[in-house]
Amino acid sequence: MIGSLRGKLTSKHAPQIIVECQGVGYEVETPMSTFLELPSIGEDLFLHTHLLVREDAQILYGFSSEKERSLFRTVLRISGVGAKMGLAILSAMSVSDFQRCVQYEDAAMLVKIPGVGRKTAERLIIEMRDKIDKTDIGTGATKVAAASNPRSEAVDALVTLGYKANEVNKLIGAMDVDGKSAEDIIRLALRQAAQ
Repeated sequence: MIGSLRGKLTSKHAPQIIVECQGVGYEVETPMSTFLELPSIGEDLFLHTHLLVREDAQILYGFSSEKERSLFRTVLRISGVGAKMGLAILSAMSVSDFQRCVQYEDAAMLVKIPGVGRKTAERLIIEMRDKIDKTDIGTGATKVAAASNPRSEAVDALVTLGYKANEVNKLIGAMDVDGKSAEDIIRLALRQAAQ
């Protein structure tokens, strides 16, 4: 198993890169989260890797952090979820955002990921509930880490106010939240809840 690579970046064409290590060029598939953090061509880089061996191919996946690789490996163990979907998840959201979706049972956010339908999102939530490392999120709603987008901030705030996660997801899922600030989303959700 190839656990990591340290070498020079010689090529990058999303999502594939080539890392040259002592004269050997390794083709590596990366999620967009890692791809966007890559250095310039010719510079040194280090990646945590996962080697997937199939009948027809051996594919090396590279990640900028151990957390990304760990989530990718965990997702691969879920029935019906493959490497392509694992990369799509990590390309669409951070590890902490994914953890938050699982914790708050936010299937609406997961179905926005290309290739993830409603049933797959629900399966991810159910099967990842016990597997996911919640230490970054905290054990209760009041300890949730800072959210990275307005929708997540609004969900965190409403859960902190005492609403159940599934109620919040239904409220916000029925609203058009694109382009709105967290404060606007919270106001709209509270108005809807009061009706």
